Amino acid sequence: MTTALLVIDVQHALCSGEYECFDIQRVIENINGLSAKARAAGIPVILIQHEEEGDLLKHGSVGWQLAEGLETSPQDSRVRKTTPDSFYQTNLQKLVPKEDFERLIICGLQTDYCINATVREALKQGYDVVLAADAHSTIDNGNLTAEDIIAEHNKDLAHLTGSVARIDVIPSSKVSV
Repeated sequence: MTTALLVIDVQHALCSGEYECFDIQRVIENINGLSAKARAAGIPVILIQHEEEGDLLKHGSVGWQLAEGLETSPQDSRVRKTTPDSFYQTNLQKLVPKEDFERLIICGLQTDYCINATVREALKQGYDVVLAADAHSTIDNGNLTAEDIIAEHNKDLAHLTGSVARIDVIPSSKVSV
């Protein structure tokens, strides 16, 4: 089974300041652990960066840059996106064509936006998905705390497993590459 690791939106603007995601240092440590395991096993690591007009995530801005502390490699692939779905109008499908890749390990930011959209689209396209339960995060939304949003998505996404593909939601330390 061919696998790839998707690291979604671990960018400066979402890891510090006003929009800093919940428990971000622990999340980045877990992501670094996953990416180190993936690289050691020869599994592609794909760094996905969101961009939009304005100051926060404008392409090339400080906020758009990958977060401090996120370990990367020159061999990692990069994807630029403008919507929550990492597949929509990006080069991701060229990097992980369905005929060559059966499984995607997904982690990053933000749980209720880009993680949710990408996990659902990957399942819809027939990929088996492993969502690293402790390697994604978000911010409070005014109704729910970030912790509750993460727990709710971990539970709900695990129940989306279908007849063609599956979603496994497991701690990053238990993810096999």
